[in-house]
Amino acid sequence: MAGKAPQNIKLPFEQSVGYQARLTHRLIQRLLHQKIAPYGVTPGMWYFLRALWHKDGQTQRELSLLVGTMEPTTLSAIRTMEASGLVQRKRNDEDRRKINVFLTGRGRELENILMPLAKEVVDASVEGFSINARGLLLQYLKSIQNNILKHLDEDVHLG
Repeated sequence: MAGKAPQNIKLPFEQSVGYQARLTHRLIQRLLHQKIAPYGVTPGMWYFLRALWHKDGQTQRELSLLVGTMEPTTLSAIRTMEASGLVQRKRNDEDRRKINVFLTGRGRELENILMPLAKEVVDASVEGFSINARGLLLQYLKSIQNNILKHLDEDVHLG
Protein backbone atom coordinates (compact mmCIF):
# COMPACT_ATOMS: atom_id res chain seq x y z
CA MET A 1 0.00 0.00 0.00
CA ALA A 2 1.22 3.46 -0.82
CA GLY A 3 2.06 5.67 2.12
CA LYS A 4 2.58 2.76 4.50
CA ALA A 5 5.83 2.89 6.48
CA PRO A 6 8.33 0.16 5.48
CA GLN A 7 8.68 -2.70 7.91
CA ASN A 8 11.95 -3.29 9.69
CA ILE A 9 13.13 -6.25 7.63
CA LYS A 10 16.26 -8.10 8.68
CA LEU A 11 18.33 -10.30 6.40
CA PRO A 12 21.34 -11.76 8.22
CA PHE A 13 24.39 -12.36 6.02
CA GLU A 14 24.21 -16.12 6.59
CA GLN A 15 20.69 -16.12 5.08
CA SER A 16 21.44 -13.77 2.17
CA VAL A 17 21.89 -15.58 -1.14
CA GLY A 18 23.45 -12.44 -2.62
CA TYR A 19 25.98 -12.04 0.17
CA GLN A 20 26.90 -15.74 0.13
CA ALA A 21 27.26 -15.74 -3.68
CA ARG A 22 29.44 -12.62 -3.54
CA LEU A 23 31.66 -14.00 -0.78
CA THR A 24 32.00 -17.32 -2.62
CA HIS A 25 32.87 -15.52 -5.87
CA ARG A 26 35.49 -13.38 -4.14
CA LEU A 27 37.13 -16.41 -2.52
CA ILE A 28 37.20 -18.31 -5.80
CA GLN A 29 38.71 -15.22 -7.48
CA ARG A 30 41.40 -14.98 -4.78
CA LEU A 31 42.38 -18.63 -5.17
CA LEU A 32 42.36 -18.34 -8.98
CA HIS A 33 44.49 -15.19 -8.78
CA GLN A 34 46.96 -17.00 -6.55
CA LYS A 35 47.31 -19.74 -9.18
CA ILE A 36 47.51 -17.60 -12.34
CA ALA A 37 49.46 -14.57 -11.09
CA PRO A 38 52.88 -16.25 -11.52
CA TYR A 39 52.12 -16.37 -15.26
CA GLY A 40 51.44 -12.63 -15.49
CA VAL A 41 47.69 -13.07 -15.81
CA THR A 42 45.23 -11.13 -13.68
CA PRO A 43 41.62 -12.13 -12.99
CA GLY A 44 40.61 -9.25 -15.28
CA MET A 45 42.52 -10.85 -18.14
CA TRP A 46 41.36 -14.36 -17.29
CA TYR A 47 37.81 -14.08 -18.61
CA PHE A 48 38.94 -12.60 -21.91
CA LEU A 49 41.52 -15.36 -22.34
CA ARG A 50 38.83 -17.96 -21.64
CA ALA A 51 36.56 -16.36 -24.24
CA LEU A 52 39.35 -16.27 -26.83
CA TRP A 53 40.41 -19.85 -26.11
CA HIS A 54 36.82 -20.81 -26.82
CA LYS A 55 36.64 -18.71 -30.02
CA ASP A 56 39.64 -16.73 -31.20
CA GLY A 57 39.24 -13.57 -33.27
CA GLN A 58 36.14 -12.15 -31.59
CA THR A 59 35.44 -8.45 -31.83
CA GLN A 60 35.86 -6.22 -28.80
CA ARG A 61 32.06 -5.85 -28.65
CA GLU A 62 31.54 -9.62 -28.75
CA LEU A 63 34.06 -10.01 -25.94
CA SER A 64 32.28 -7.35 -23.88
CA LEU A 65 28.95 -9.13 -24.27
CA LEU A 66 30.38 -12.56 -23.53
CA VAL A 67 32.42 -11.52 -20.51
CA GLY A 68 29.80 -9.08 -19.25
CA THR A 69 31.91 -5.92 -19.13
CA MET A 70 31.39 -2.44 -20.49
CA GLU A 71 33.30 -1.72 -23.69
CA PRO A 72 35.75 0.75 -22.09
CA THR A 73 36.65 -1.92 -19.51
CA THR A 74 37.12 -4.46 -22.27
CA LEU A 75 39.31 -2.07 -24.25
CA SER A 76 41.48 -1.42 -21.21
CA ALA A 77 41.89 -5.15 -20.53
CA ILE A 78 42.67 -5.88 -24.19
CA ARG A 79 45.31 -3.13 -24.26
CA THR A 80 46.94 -4.57 -21.13
CA MET A 81 46.86 -8.05 -22.64
CA GLU A 82 48.32 -6.70 -25.88
CA ALA A 83 51.16 -5.01 -23.96
CA SER A 84 51.77 -8.34 -22.19
CA GLY A 85 52.07 -10.15 -25.52
CA LEU A 86 48.93 -12.26 -25.05
CA VAL A 87 46.74 -10.85 -27.82
CA GLN A 88 46.90 -8.68 -30.90
CA ARG A 89 44.19 -6.50 -32.36
CA LYS A 90 43.48 -6.40 -36.08
CA ARG A 91 41.01 -4.25 -37.96
CA ASN A 92 38.28 -6.39 -39.53
CA ASP A 93 38.77 -6.81 -43.29
CA GLU A 94 35.03 -6.78 -44.04
CA ASP A 95 33.98 -3.99 -41.66
CA ARG A 96 36.81 -1.56 -40.97
CA ARG A 97 34.94 -0.15 -37.94
CA LYS A 98 35.34 -3.45 -36.10
CA ILE A 99 38.49 -4.65 -34.38
CA ASN A 100 39.05 -8.35 -33.86
CA VAL A 101 41.17 -9.70 -31.04
CA PHE A 102 43.44 -12.68 -31.67
CA LEU A 103 45.57 -14.72 -29.32
CA THR A 104 49.31 -14.65 -29.85
CA GLY A 105 51.34 -17.84 -29.61
CA ARG A 106 52.00 -17.06 -25.96
CA GLY A 107 48.31 -16.42 -25.32
CA ARG A 108 47.45 -19.78 -26.87
CA GLU A 109 50.16 -21.63 -24.94
CA LEU A 110 48.78 -20.37 -21.64
CA GLU A 111 45.58 -22.37 -22.15
CA ASN A 112 47.42 -25.64 -21.53
CA ILE A 113 49.05 -24.19 -18.42
CA LEU A 114 46.20 -22.19 -16.88
CA MET A 115 43.16 -24.36 -17.56
CA PRO A 116 44.45 -27.18 -15.32
CA LEU A 117 45.02 -24.55 -12.60
CA ALA A 118 41.44 -23.30 -13.04
CA LYS A 119 40.23 -26.90 -12.77
CA GLU A 120 42.14 -27.18 -9.48
CA VAL A 121 40.27 -24.11 -8.20
CA VAL A 122 36.91 -25.58 -9.23
CA ASP A 123 37.77 -28.92 -7.66
CA ALA A 124 38.93 -27.25 -4.44
CA SER A 125 35.71 -25.25 -4.25
CA VAL A 126 33.53 -28.37 -4.34
CA GLU A 127 35.85 -30.64 -2.40
CA GLY A 128 33.84 -33.28 -0.55
CA PHE A 129 30.78 -32.87 -2.81
CA SER A 130 29.47 -35.93 -4.62
CA ILE A 131 29.14 -35.75 -8.39
CA ASN A 132 25.37 -35.54 -7.87
CA ALA A 133 25.73 -32.65 -5.38
CA ARG A 134 28.02 -30.79 -7.83
CA GLY A 135 25.39 -31.16 -10.54
CA LEU A 136 22.64 -29.95 -8.23
CA LEU A 137 24.71 -26.94 -7.18
CA LEU A 138 25.18 -25.93 -10.82
CA GLN A 139 21.45 -26.44 -11.48
CA TYR A 140 20.56 -24.26 -8.49
CA LEU A 141 22.94 -21.51 -9.57
CA LYS A 142 21.50 -21.58 -13.10
CA SER A 143 17.97 -21.42 -11.65
CA ILE A 144 18.93 -18.39 -9.54
CA GLN A 145 20.37 -16.70 -12.64
CA ASN A 146 17.20 -17.41 -14.64
CA ASN A 147 14.99 -16.15 -11.79
CA ILE A 148 16.92 -12.89 -11.62
CA LEU A 149 16.94 -12.45 -15.40
CA LYS A 150 13.11 -12.57 -15.36
CA HIS A 151 13.08 -9.59 -13.00
CA LEU A 152 15.64 -7.39 -14.77
CA ASP A 153 14.37 -4.54 -16.91
CA GLU A 154 17.19 -4.82 -19.42
CA ASP A 155 17.97 -7.56 -21.90
CA VAL A 156 20.93 -9.43 -20.38
CA HIS A 157 22.61 -12.49 -21.83
CA LEU A 158 24.87 -14.63 -19.72
CA GLY A 159 27.64 -16.74 -21.21
